[in-house]
Order: sequence, then structure tokens, then C-alpha cells
Amino acid sequence: MMRVFIADDETPARTRLRKLLEPWVASGRVAVAGEAADGPEAVRRINRGEADVILLDIRMPGLDGFEVLERLDPSCRPFVIFTTAFDEYAVRAFEANAIDYLLKPVSRDRLDDALGRAERASGARGPAEDDRIARLLDWVETQTSSTPRAEPTGPPEIRDGPIRQLSIPYRDRILVAPVESVVSAEIADGITRLHVIEEPVPGTKPKVKAHIVAYTLDQLAALLDPEVFMRVHRSAIVHFDHIREIIPWFSGRYKLVLTGGHEVIASRERSKAIKDRLRI
Repeated sequence: MMRVFIADDETPARTRLRKLLEPWVASGRVAVAGEAADGPEAVRRINRGEADVILLDIRMPGLDGFEVLERLDPSCRPFVIFTTAFDEYAVRAFEANAIDYLLKPVSRDRLDDALGRAERASGARGPAEDDRIARLLDWVETQTSSTPRAEPTGPPEIRDGPIRQLSIPYRDRILVAPVESVVSAEIADGITRLHVIEEPVPGTKPKVKAHIVAYTLDQLAALLDPEVFMRVHRSAIVHFDHIREIIPWFSGRYKLVLTGGHEVIASRERSKAIKDRLRI
């Protein structure tokens, strides 16, 4: 029996998929393992080994479908079937890399075909599928990097050398954080967050707090010292001195464990640069 997990931020879409799965459930071939309405929850649930197949929406809050896929533990990553409203960019990515996808509104016939392929592939996942996933994520990274960006609307860039402090709006005041305390800068849903070490309490482990800032990642990359900070992904910059562990992920990627236990997945291209820089 295949355990199918549904990840979609729209309640009607999840309800429709559950309805379409009913004949499979009734026949004993499928069990609905659960649902998630955002990317981070999908990652948490799936990485607990709760699914054999995931119906994964592209547009979700927190993390989009591609970012969810990057963060899934390779040892328990399920068979992936993307679901999406028509999106020429996403469809080109799927077709170029032989990835299953369903256009919304999902039809019963198309879902049945996709589940049939997943059923036949059950237990037979190997290097070929991992390579398709890796090529898909590489394609997304390349396309995102080559897409023209809008003119920045945040704080102006400073051009007289790397900055030593960053200002962070916080409630009714502005915090001033030395760049040494910045663990990473990441963007999700168009919102940039700085992950900063909080003031240490003697005898306790360092804690990292996320703060929303007006900078774009491009602006931060221009402001921060490239000898200390590296763009490791289209959506993340990390402080090299805060890398605590480097875990081989899949297809040449690394998972970086940072100060405070914060984790970032590096793209395959950037993982090569990290390996060279650290002489691994």
C-alpha cells in the first residue's frame, strides 16, 4: 500500500485530491498519510518518513515546491508528483527532466496515470531518479540566476567597502547587529530574513533569531565581505565562520549546519565552491 501525502496551501485543492484518491483508498492500494498547507510543515512531516508518494504544489508559503524538494532527506524522499496551475516555467522544468506533474484542476485520469507510475516504481528508486531530481533543481537554480531582477527598492548600497554592522527594524526600535553575529541571510516568499545570534546567556547554547529586513539578497551580497560571506543558494547567503557541520546531501549537494543548529542546503554548483574553499 502506498502512503500518499498532499502538500498544497489551498484547502479546495487538498479536498479535491482526497476525493480523487478515494477509489485508490477503497481498493487498499493507497492510504492518505496526511496533509500540509505550507512548505516547512511538508518538510517536517515527510522527513519523518510518513510518505511513499507526495503530491506537491509549486506555490506554497514558507517554501515553494522546489525548495521543499531540496530539503527532503535523500534517505526517505518519496516519489514526487508536482501539482501546479499552468506555469510555463514549471512545466518546462518538469518536461526537460522527465518529472511527473499534474495541471490544476487535476483530472482523475491524469492522477491515476501518475499514481500507476509511482506504484510501478515503488521500491525501485535508484540513481536515475536521483539524477532527474538533481537536474531539475540545477535547472531551477540556473533559470532563477539568469532571470533579470527588478531594480532594488530597499536601502541604498554602500560602495566604500564591506559593512561592519546591519540595522534591523524591531518593534519600536532599530537593532544594530555586527556582521559577526549574522549566521545567514535567506529569502522566502519575497521576504528577506537575517538569522542573527542573540545576546548569549552564560552557560547556554547560542540561539539564533530570524529578523525581517528590507534588503534584497543581491544588496546584501554587495554589502557583505565576500571573504567571509558566500551565496550558497539562490535563496541563501551564509557566514563561513558559522558553519559547524557539512553533511553530504544528494547529487553533490551539501547540507550546512550553522551556529545554533540552523540548516541551509547549498546548491550543487555552490557546494563545489564550498568544497574548494574549505579544501575538502
